[in-house]
Amino acid sequence: MSEIIKNYRDNESLRQSFNRLAETTFDLNFEDWYKNGFWGEHYIPYSIVHEGQVAANVSVNIMAMNWNGTIKHYIQLGTVMTAEPYRKQGLIREIMQEIDKDYGEKADGFYLFANDSVLDFYPKFGYRKAKEYQYSKAVSSTGNAAMKPVPMKEKSHWKRLEHAIRTSTFQGQFDMTDNSGLFMFYVTKFMQENVYHDEATDTYAIAEIEDGELLLHAVFSQSKIVLEETIKAFSRDINKVTLGFTPSDLTGYECSERKEEDTTLFVKGEDFITFEKQHFMFPTLSHA
Repeated sequence: MSEIIKNYRDNESLRQSFNRLAETTFDLNFEDWYKNGFWGEHYIPYSIVHEGQVAANVSVNIMAMNWNGTIKHYIQLGTVMTAEPYRKQGLIREIMQEIDKDYGEKADGFYLFANDSVLDFYPKFGYRKAKEYQYSKAVSSTGNAAMKPVPMKEKSHWKRLEHAIRTSTFQGQFDMTDNSGLFMFYVTKFMQENVYHDEATDTYAIAEIEDGELLLHAVFSQSKIVLEETIKAFSRDINKVTLGFTPSDLTGYECSERKEEDTTLFVKGEDFITFEKQHFMFPTLSHA
């Protein structure tokens, strides 16, 4: 017998079954995220379970976004997967309908990032393709290199960063809020070498540097920062910056449509008409 089971984070057997399917599908395991205490209330698997095993899943990510001072509540769908013996049986459709029933009247909108193999699937549920826009510009650094790398390999470092995230003021026009667990998913798994700290201003940044280009994913500070000063606090070798969020001040930035290989943004809800017109993007570290 099969049934939809939701929000079973603390069920050891189902969580392990979920992890096994995620490993098979995405080469991804959520167990360390759980054991480190970062899997919070915002990430909710919706799974069809057959004989005690997860056969298919769509995860609900409850996303509170600060849109220039107004908090919006969106649902981001992710971790869409079906075990091979259960494919082409309509299980994902069944889960999508259950999610819509649970959140359709509560959320300001829904969105997801789909790969190219399923572009015809999500329009059946009222989703449409949408565009995002990213901001970049040429820069010249002072070379003072106040931003020092902080490898995220010790729990004491995780704790300090998590506190900085929780107490940070909003730095962009469209920022994720109240979801430190998702940031910590990135920095404790894939981005342990991408966290920087400016001791003088107590500002943290998550960034990648390659061939003179700074990809600045996020900045955390208890006070409103001058973004240009934070950028200048990196190496003198930086000649271009690309932002992983929509900055508060667009002066001097070049705006271009954001395109990612094998990834298409789908949205549902009237908010996203304005989202596109205002040339926003979902912060890169808000993708679940």
